[in-house]
Amino acid sequence: MKTGFLLSGRYLIQGVIGRGSQSTVYRARDELLQREVAVKLFRDDADDLEHTRRQGQEIRILAGMSHHSLVTLFDAGADLSDPEGSLRYLVMELVRGPDLRHRAAQGPLSSAHMAVIGHDLADGLSYIHHHGIVHRDVKPANILLVDYSNDDRRPRAKLSDFGVAIMTGNSPASEDGGTSGTPAYLSPEQAAGEPAGPLSDVYSLGLVLLEGLTGKMAYPGAPVQSAVARLLHDPDIPEELAPLWTALLSSMLARDPAERPAAREVSLALRQEIINGAARHRLEEAPNTVDEEGRMRAVERYRILDTPADGAFDRIAGLAARMFSVPVAIVSVVDHDRIWFKAHHGTDVTQIGRDPGLCASAILQDDAWVVEDATSDPRTLTNPLVAGEFGLQFYAGVPLRTPDGYNLGTFCILDREPREFSAEDTRTLEDLAAIVMNDLEMRLQSRGAIAG
Repeated sequence: MKTGFLLSGRYLIQGVIGRGSQSTVYRARDELLQREVAVKLFRDDADDLEHTRRQGQEIRILAGMSHHSLVTLFDAGADLSDPEGSLRYLVMELVRGPDLRHRAAQGPLSSAHMAVIGHDLADGLSYIHHHGIVHRDVKPANILLVDYSNDDRRPRAKLSDFGVAIMTGNSPASEDGGTSGTPAYLSPEQAAGEPAGPLSDVYSLGLVLLEGLTGKMAYPGAPVQSAVARLLHDPDIPEELAPLWTALLSSMLARDPAERPAAREVSLALRQEIINGAARHRLEEAPNTVDEEGRMRAVERYRILDTPADGAFDRIAGLAARMFSVPVAIVSVVDHDRIWFKAHHGTDVTQIGRDPGLCASAILQDDAWVVEDATSDPRTLTNPLVAGEFGLQFYAGVPLRTPDGYNLGTFCILDREPREFSAEDTRTLEDLAAIVMNDLEMRLQSRGAIAG
């Protein structure tokens, strides 16, 4: 199609963005709404019924989806101006930015960058899986990096090209099988010609994240060689990657689909890594920032570091342990590098390092931080308290927040067995934390009155 062609009297074709075996994507201008768009023009092959069926399915899938991590469909139609054949097309949002394949060609991306990209993609996959859609072709070329051209430098990613996607439960079994997708990013079950499910997309996303972090394709080579390789050996996950990445990628890239986390779990794990990474950045790059300095001044103001055990807090911790039927309940205060237990029902430990302590993550939250099964939750499964001798499997913590908004520490409960934690349970724990914080406020005011 030539530049300047007015498709259906509305979309002015401006240039080619990309080409595939079944379609070509053009940059265009919607003359009616006066905006830039992307037009996907399908190859004209009226005799290929399978190709026509897939076009219709892609349109139905995109028309029913609305999510920030998916490319938005604006319109679909056929230009009938040529008597020799119609021009079938989709009109989608124009994403300004490179795809991940071109970005990755410049070298490995940072862990923080990949966490944000991975979170967006996992969030999008969770959305389509919930709606019964399997993408089947998650790869760098189908991941568009959004450039919003403003002061917000947070990278965003969108998943595109649903040309081989399927709607589970709505397609004959014969259509779900076979090898669909790109060989270098196929799941083992796809490589074996077996039906692909939602966890196949999780595996492919794992390969994409691993490649982004290392700058190397896990299964290079000719298509058949690449596809078969994953049936024979697991991908190499470098030991120098952070523990969260090692654990998460190992689970996502398990050859047995049943051992992989759902896309929703991957999204939650990477969201937590984004939060933790932002906190680490603030502490490492600017250790004297106002927020951390202010928080530590608040800790010092309440005079709760280096003080003897407090009987009042012990009683509240004991009450929490009885109410929730848990072995351990703790009132903690988070220092620069340590977590101090001001009350510790069920354990003799009085302090631990800040890094392994889950309280250090809990104080980064605005609300309660609950991990119902730490051994399967990607946010915590590599934590020493979980993987080590202590055997932590459940954690629920509420920040001890001052009236001026600083989190001193947490009121938390722990168990060595996984357990469910309801919204009512959360409110109860928040009430107990409020009692602790109220006691600290009263002591602070009493000291002020005496000093006055």
